[in-house]
Amino acid sequence: MKKTAISLAIAAAVPSSLAYAQDDAQAVQLYGKANVTFQSADEGDGANTDVKSNASRLGVKGELPLDNGLKGIYKMEYEVDVDGEEDVFKQRNIYAGLEGGFGQVIGGKFDTPLKVAQKKVDLFNDLEGDIKSLISRSDNRESNNLQYTTPAFAGVKVSAAYIGHQDEELFDADGEPIGTRSDGTSVSVAYDNEGFYLAYAYDQNVEANDWDVQRMVAQYNLGPVQVGALFEEQEKADGSTQNGWLTSAAYKINQWTIKAQYGQSDIVRNDGETYSLGLDYKLSSAAKLFGFYTDETAADDYDRSYFGIGTELKF
Repeated sequence: MKKTAISLAIAAAVPSSLAYAQDDAQAVQLYGKANVTFQSADEGDGANTDVKSNASRLGVKGELPLDNGLKGIYKMEYEVDVDGEEDVFKQRNIYAGLEGGFGQVIGGKFDTPLKVAQKKVDLFNDLEGDIKSLISRSDNRESNNLQYTTPAFAGVKVSAAYIGHQDEELFDADGEPIGTRSDGTSVSVAYDNEGFYLAYAYDQNVEANDWDVQRMVAQYNLGPVQVGALFEEQEKADGSTQNGWLTSAAYKINQWTIKAQYGQSDIVRNDGETYSLGLDYKLSSAAKLFGFYTDETAADDYDRSYFGIGTELKF
């Protein structure tokens, strides 16, 4: 009898909960992406094959209408390790803030304006040919991040972030302490209009103390063709500078997309050179099959190559 009463109470409560969720359904979105490849990797010790999850993710985002034309906004996103080799969940972009006619203010852990400025020039993002592999070391996602973004004006938008590192201690590749990192800033100015995108971004003390990074990006879409370029300069505390650049192109033919990318850089490794070729087949607006080949070389006999086929599902 008691079990029946409890069951009836739960049944009575569930519809009201569902009704509340339905009332706010337009403001809350559950989303995700599963990107998995079966690939062969030759990193100098012979080729090995494995299944790899490429920044697959699960998240929720939404907005809450407030007074005076304001709205509260939030995003909570986690990387999901589909192949199950590491921790299943890892924090990605997580923030909360306000948005209105004044622009947008958010706080939390999320991509810096310099990272976001790359737009979609990197056609092999999250794969082995990602620019963070050999072209740049400044695609950062930072904690203690407070960012303001202006409204778009004639296609122009400005973002500025203040990143509180709280004298974070830094370590070298061997785990030895090499000092602390003070607060940093990241700023970008971007123009995006009618298929043409142009951006400039600047980081100060984000990667390390007294390190400055500049990034310039251009992308143009004309019908089935997309071309893009990225240039980056990194200046260290000792005044030395390293440069890197990348070009990319994509061409769509019905459900097929042919992709190519080439770059050189001294930022991650001396005399770094990378190229990638890819082919996508669109199954629907939310699913595709793809294949890629990436080759990387650098000084000190650094020579790696990757070949993979995979699938991407979005919801």
